[in-house]
Amino acid sequence: MRNVTFKNLNGQGVTTAATLYFPEGFDEARKYPAVVVSHPGGGVKEQTAGLYAGKLAEAGLVTIAFDRSYQGASTGEPRQLENPYVSTEDVSAVIDYLTTLPYVDQDKIGAMGICAGAGYSANAAINDRRIKALGMVSAVNIGQMFRNGWENTVKDADAVGYLDFGSNARTTDIASGEFATIPLAPLREEDAPNAELREAWEYYHTPRAEHPNAPGFALTRNLNQIITYDAYNKAEAFLTQPILAVAGSVAGSKWMSDDLLARAASKDKSLHVVEGANHMSLYDVPKFVDEAVSVLAPFFQTRLK
Repeated sequence: MRNVTFKNLNGQGVTTAATLYFPEGFDEARKYPAVVVSHPGGGVKEQTAGLYAGKLAEAGLVTIAFDRSYQGASTGEPRQLENPYVSTEDVSAVIDYLTTLPYVDQDKIGAMGICAGAGYSANAAINDRRIKALGMVSAVNIGQMFRNGWENTVKDADAVGYLDFGSNARTTDIASGEFATIPLAPLREEDAPNAELREAWEYYHTPRAEHPNAPGFALTRNLNQIITYDAYNKAEAFLTQPILAVAGSVAGSKWMSDDLLARAASKDKSLHVVEGANHMSLYDVPKFVDEAVSVLAPFFQTRLK
């Protein structure tokens, strides 16, 4: 494991912080397939992204978990900006860095993510042909989640109020000199609307997985980008790479994995359902994570050969 920083070439003036994970017996003189792992919305590389990166490295892959621009140990102002377009481009910026490493095979790079990080990875794969395989765990298309609700019960047009809210926040941000914020997961236990999202509060705000760099909120002004963003835009035409989605059988978010697989042009796409797992279970519950890795590792090993 090695902590690194590098200049992000997306034009935002950001320095990206990341952690590289290496297979046992790693030899810098060899060439290895590599996988970029993207964290959930509100998370950081030290949480579930690092957990998956470490386990995939045990399977013989070089992996890298990173903090998105404006978040974690990466630089950028204002802090906790969650612009989905920048977040998508961050995946490609990390691939830029991987191509400079002599032990990474440039023709064998994959991407995966958890929650919103899976959506950003999918969007990056649509845009960036250097991504040869896509893995997703508890995938969330952040635009769909905010527009349509956790269980897809809200029509797009009924989410227009969020655009008003975000637009007004941009004005008040300027007037007050402070940035209004929105939670990406419940900030208090009593704010959770159901048991599954109570687990999101528990994950981010109790010793289960809390981290000082992961406050769990974004900026209200980001609603103007999030509400109209589609992580799966043009997947029907351009998402041709192999895809493996992993979702819990009782996850309220499972519909977003189903939607990507229905839309993607890929002829090599599949869904692995983890029985009994919900959205959050796949972040860190050992038996569920181990099952996810048991399918993700051979998926990347075979598609990146």
